[in-house]
Amino acid sequence: MNQEEVVRHYREQGFVHLPAWYSSEELAEIRTAIEHYNREIVPGLPESDVVFEADGSAIRNCWRMQTHDPFFTKLPAEERLQALIADLVNGTPTCMGVETFNKPAKVGSGVPPHQDNAYFCQEPPDVLTVWIAMDDVTPENGPVHYLPGSHTQGVSEHVPSGVKGNSFGLAETVDETQASAALLKAGDILIHHSQTIHFSAPNVSDFPRLGLLLVFRGEHTRESPEMKAAYQKARALMEAGAN
Repeated sequence: MNQEEVVRHYREQGFVHLPAWYSSEELAEIRTAIEHYNREIVPGLPESDVVFEADGSAIRNCWRMQTHDPFFTKLPAEERLQALIADLVNGTPTCMGVETFNKPAKVGSGVPPHQDNAYFCQEPPDVLTVWIAMDDVTPENGPVHYLPGSHTQGVSEHVPSGVKGNSFGLAETVDETQASAALLKAGDILIHHSQTIHFSAPNVSDFPRLGLLLVFRGEHTRESPEMKAAYQKARALMEAGAN
């Protein structure tokens, strides 16, 4: 797709898939950086910046990687990526975060249906996530499913999910049969709007499903006090329930 087609598909569907965005050489460099991060940096991170699976050893998520490693500060600033993102966030892109969803083989946990802006709390919602497939994504290893067009309906009510690493989920159930599974090849990217409803199942396969996520907002967006208060209330309820 050319840039015009990318923008049109993103605005209509709330997500867009771009195959082979990264070459095998670029992907190898990113993978090496993630492996270094997991080995050298994760052991010294505060609890707020890393989440482990139920087995206590497999990494589920790393958060705010750009604050701990200069490689992940530079990656979102790549000129080609910035040019792609600018039209989608309606302005100058600003990186909000770099994070991993590791989905390790057999133990990778699922993610409940949610909208990212329930966490980000940005107005206007000119915020998106670039999801980089580090591994092939198959029906068995926990692909992300997206509800087309759901980004146009505003942010729905969210409540504590009970899922560590994804503390917020939609209050009402969604028709998951209407969702599209993002089956990707390593090196593909999928960009989704911050209000697109999405979810994923656990990884029951023998193969990992590592995704590196780059979150961008337009520099003109601002945090909504009302949305932030709702998020903090749900977090407090979840923490109270865990104690």
